[in-house]
Amino acid sequence: MRVLVTGATGYVGRAVVRELRVHGHEPVSSRQRLSEPFELADVDAVIHLAAIARVRESFLDPLPYYETNVGGTLNLLKALKGQRFLLASTGTVYRPSDAVLTEESVREPSSPYAASKAAAEDLVAWAAQSGQIGATTLRLFNVAGGGDTDTSRVITRAVACAAGTVPGMDVYGDGGAVRDFVHVRDVAAAFVVALEACSVGTSAVYNVGATAASVRDVLDAVLEVTGRAVDVTWKPANAGEIRSLRADSSRLRALGWEPRSSALAEIVRDQWLASAPAPGPGPSR
Repeated sequence: MRVLVTGATGYVGRAVVRELRVHGHEPVSSRQRLSEPFELADVDAVIHLAAIARVRESFLDPLPYYETNVGGTLNLLKALKGQRFLLASTGTVYRPSDAVLTEESVREPSSPYAASKAAAEDLVAWAAQSGQIGATTLRLFNVAGGGDTDTSRVITRAVACAAGTVPGMDVYGDGGAVRDFVHVRDVAAAFVVALEACSVGTSAVYNVGATAASVRDVLDAVLEVTGRAVDVTWKPANAGEIRSLRADSSRLRALGWEPRSSALAEIVRDQWLASAPAPGPGPSR
């Protein structure tokens, strides 16, 4: 298939473009602004990754999140004529729970960013219900590894601390908060699996997560992989801190997806190898 990828030069986008090529598809990078009308007559599918995704920033200035994440999705949907459409969403659309989250779990976005993604999900679902397109939403949990540069993410920040490229990291609470991590290569594989399963007139939602781990687990893994402890400043927990956000990805696995690179130590090691200063990683095994 000929597949338009928005956000193709981003962290996840680069991995998705590579995976599409491996599976014989032709990725097309979009250079259009999301605020502009799209022409999509020469593509078979769209993978929509482009978005503004800074959670804390979204509380300070929420309007651009709706303008880009919802308005951009709307502009793409208006241009569709029988194509497949895949939306990258987020696991933070769910109401936090100690239980593992399925695709049927209650949505209760906890930030303007997550709320904008939930609104985009609704647009996509209604467009699919019309029967004019095929639509799939992938709710990504904590994507990591593969040379990520966003040090607001916990694994990337911890590895950067070990590498000495950032001075340290703040941990709020006792470090026991649990998140679900998934390697960016496995995320890319999920998009290709979902693309090939999608067909016009159908709609589906899939969780994309692989390995549940606490912040302390991440710090321990960084020490094990690099031989360097992370300089942590412990701070009181934020009010309303989400203690657990774990994904049930069995629906996606039923399509044949299997996370192959998402063990915590492998994610950390891959991030370290991509960002460590000379002479390289810590003690060998």
